[in-house]
Amino acid sequence: MHKIPFLFILLAFAFILSSCAPGPASATPSLTAPPVPSPTPAEMSCTILHVAATPAALGAEFESRSHIAGPTNAPVTIVVFSDYQCPACAILAASLKKIRLAHPADVRLVYVNTPISNRDKDAEATQAVEAADLQGKFWEMHDALFEKQAEWSALTPADFETWAVQQASGLGMDPAKFLTDFKGQTVADRLKQVVQSASSQSLSPPVLFVNSSSRYSGLADFASLDTVVRMEALSALQFSNCPAWVIDPLKQYIATLHTSKGDIAIQLFPDKAPLAVNNFVWLARNHWYDGITFYKVLRDSLAMSGDPSETGIGNPGYLFQTEISKLNFDQPGMVALDNSGPDTNGSRFLITLSPAAQMYGQYTIFGKVLSGMDVLTALTARDPKPGIYLPPGDKLISIAIQEQ
Repeated sequence: MHKIPFLFILLAFAFILSSCAPGPASATPSLTAPPVPSPTPAEMSCTILHVAATPAALGAEFESRSHIAGPTNAPVTIVVFSDYQCPACAILAASLKKIRLAHPADVRLVYVNTPISNRDKDAEATQAVEAADLQGKFWEMHDALFEKQAEWSALTPADFETWAVQQASGLGMDPAKFLTDFKGQTVADRLKQVVQSASSQSLSPPVLFVNSSSRYSGLADFASLDTVVRMEALSALQFSNCPAWVIDPLKQYIATLHTSKGDIAIQLFPDKAPLAVNNFVWLARNHWYDGITFYKVLRDSLAMSGDPSETGIGNPGYLFQTEISKLNFDQPGMVALDNSGPDTNGSRFLITLSPAAQMYGQYTIFGKVLSGMDVLTALTARDPKPGIYLPPGDKLISIAIQEQ
C-alpha cells in the first residue's frame, strides 16, 4: 500500500476549498477608447515660390506716343517700343496681335511709337495711325501698316498718303475726314510730340517689356510669348501661403469632378497621403480648379489637369513633399499629383487610363476613380509640346468635396 505524501494531501485540500469559495464580483466590461488623432498644425508645410507680379509702369515721358489695348486691371502688361518700317517690328507685331486676340482679358498692351530716324516714311506712318485714332481705328491701322509693310515700304511719301487713304476707307473710316486729319494740326502736334519724346530715348526698336522694368530677352514668337503671358497671368492667382489644414485623416473624402463631358467621382486617401489630400481639398474649396481644362490627354495612358495656365509647368505658388505609399499604378483610375521631381508637388494631377507600373515610386497617389472612367476615356486627346499652340482642352468646371 502506497502512502500519499502529506504535502500533496494538504495542497489538494486547499485547492478544493478555494474552488468552493465564492469568487469576487465580476468587473464591469469597458470599451477601448478609439485612437485620438494627433493635433494637426494650422497649415501644412510647404515651400513658397510665389512672387507677386509688378506690372510695368508707363512713364509720363512715353504717354504722348503710346496707345493702349486691353483692360487696365489685366494681370499682364506688355509694353512694346516699335517702329512701323522696321522689319523685325512687323514680326513682333504679328505675335502681339495674336496675343491680344488670345488673351483679351489678361493682357494690357501698350504700344509706344518709337520712329527710327533713318526711315523715310516714319512721319507719314505716324500721321496715318494718329488720324485713324481720331476715328477710333488706331489698332486697325496699326495692324494694317505692319501686315502690309512690304506693300507700302517702297512707296514714295506722296504715294503712301494715297495708299493710307485707301486703307482707311477699307477699314470703315470716313476717307475725307481721314485725309483732313492726316494733314491737320491735331495730328501734326502729336507727330511733334512723338519725335521729341523718341529722340530723347536711346532705345532701338523693337524693345519689349513684360510685367517688368527689365527688358524681355526671350523668344518673341507667339507660342513663346503665349507661355510667358500664361505664366504671368497665373501669378495673379497663386497663393503666398501654405494650405491651411482642412481635413481629418480619420474621415473619408469623395471628390466629384464636374466636367464638360460628365462627372468623375474619386475616393481620396487621407490616411495614405494626408498632405496631398489636404492640398487637393483646400485648393478645390478655394476654387483653384474652377473653369480650367484637362490640358494633356494621352489616349489609353493618362489625363492631366490642375494647371490654370495650361502649360503643364504651372503651380499654386508653393511646392510640398512627395508621399510614397504601397499604392501602385496597377490599374486604370489611379489619381496622383504630377511633379517636376522629388518634393515638387503642387496642384497638377493625373489620372491613369491604363496600368502604369513604371510610374511607381515617382508620384504621390492620393485617390482612385469610383465612377466616371467613361468620361475620362471620352476626353479630347491633347498633347502639348514646346513651341506648339493648342486650343483649350475639355473643361474641368469645378470640384465638389464630400466629407464622410
